[in-house]
Amino acid sequence: MAKILVSACLLGCKVRYNGSDVNVDETCFDQLARYHDVIAFCPEVSAGLPTPRPAAEIQEGSGIDVLQGKATVIGTDGVDVSDFFCRGAEMALQKCKDEGISLAILTESSPSCGRHSIYDGGFSGEKSPVKGLRQRF
Repeated sequence: MAKILVSACLLGCKVRYNGSDVNVDETCFDQLARYHDVIAFCPEVSAGLPTPRPAAEIQEGSGIDVLQGKATVIGTDGVDVSDFFCRGAEMALQKCKDEGISLAILTESSPSCGRHSIYDGGFSGEKSPVKGLRQRF
């Protein structure tokens, strides 16, 4: 059975910054689980960030910029949590390698997982068409 990494918040785990999950149609994942081994993973929590925690956004860059030390991930409390986000991306990549995972379903707009967009770093609710740290895994 093929293994698929799925953002834990999409599977109902209360791991988001505000202690919530992402409301999705569970029947989609039920169908997926019939034919695949679904592995829940949250990079932020795996790296040691608590739930709940201050919301965090990438400042002036993309996920690759954070990984290269050219941008930071800052919480609404002003704390730099870049190291946690980088560690979470590395842990996700290692999990995929260790488990032979070649497909991931991740949460859009998250600074860790966003594929098409992330929040713009101003905590305004506006999005920017750049990728989160997920490009590492």
